[in-house]
Amino acid sequence: MLTQKLNFMAEEKKEPWLNYLALTTIIFAVAATLSTFKGGGYSTRSMLSQEQASNKWSYFQSKSLKLYIYETQKDVMELDTKRIPKTDASTLDAYQHKIAEYEQSIKRYEKEKADIQNDAKNFEVLRDEAQKHSQAFGMAVIFLQISILLASIGALIKRKYLWYLAMGVGLVGLFYFLNGFLLFLS
Repeated sequence: MLTQKLNFMAEEKKEPWLNYLALTTIIFAVAATLSTFKGGGYSTRSMLSQEQASNKWSYFQSKSLKLYIYETQKDVMELDTKRIPKTDASTLDAYQHKIAEYEQSIKRYEKEKADIQNDAKNFEVLRDEAQKHSQAFGMAVIFLQISILLASIGALIKRKYLWYLAMGVGLVGLFYFLNGFLLFLS
């Protein structure tokens, strides 16, 4: 009895389209694996860029506070100079010297803030770019996994139309896979 079943299974004719189904499924599986890998990498890059941008914006805020302190102190000293008698030249000179130092510090902090702001914006651009890549690869994984599922079901129940459907869905997945690298869709 067992021998008859084994002979029957061995004699069962394999349909040629099943070979192509297996090949397309392998292609879709490889693309899905690469999409997962690349999408994860871009997701990590996005998070790291966001963290670096946040750090730069925090640094920007600290420089803004220091700048505000210098500006306020300069304003106070300028007001104080109006109360100093013109006859007290040495005190007036000391105040003017200190005001000039504050002006230099203010200019330095303004330049540093501008540089920090540019750095933060550059990190935000990197984050946004990485998110676009990651999303494209994520979409690729979804479509490729669905195509693999459809192809597997088609192979199990030997329905060619499911393979055709799997190829259609898989082609959409491959389209998103390529878009993950090239970003022709934004």
